[in-house]
Amino acid sequence: MPSQKVLEQKQAQVAALTETLKNSVTGVIVNYEGISVADDTKLRKSLREAGCKYQVVKNTLLSRALKDAGIEGLDSVLEGTTAIAMSESDYAAGAKILSEYAEAAAKANKKFKVKAGFIDGEAVDAAGVDALAKLPSKEVLIAQVLGGFNAPIQGFANVLSGTIRGLAIALDAIREQKAAAAE
Repeated sequence: MPSQKVLEQKQAQVAALTETLKNSVTGVIVNYEGISVADDTKLRKSLREAGCKYQVVKNTLLSRALKDAGIEGLDSVLEGTTAIAMSESDYAAGAKILSEYAEAAAKANKKFKVKAGFIDGEAVDAAGVDALAKLPSKEVLIAQVLGGFNAPIQGFANVLSGTIRGLAIALDAIREQKAAAAE
């Protein structure tokens, strides 16, 4: 039976992890088995630069923290070696970085893989995380939306200029007819 001190430490870890999970918009759970220290350091640096928190965590502690944060449906993936990357603002950053690394690891026959994740407190499977990773960046999405708004306005301007152009051509034809009749 664990001592009271160890139990309090674990409860503090669960409370801190629960708070981080509640404040995060996305999280990606991975099996980090087979990753070298050098690769892990690069991966952590990339995640940190993208504004993600990445930590290796015991499955039982993560399970309790997920339950306390109100995120259901991820207990089935909490086995083996587990790490989680969480982001408080960028929905796709952690998913992109970890999915890219997992693809590279698969080619090198490493066991690193994305298990599952959550988006706004809702559990998603590995395919959902992969779909999130394939989304364009926020800037590209905004540009696409603005382009969508601009297209009808541009089309309307083209229609108006076409009408005016047609009127100018008709008036010019009338002018030429009158000039020919006057001669």
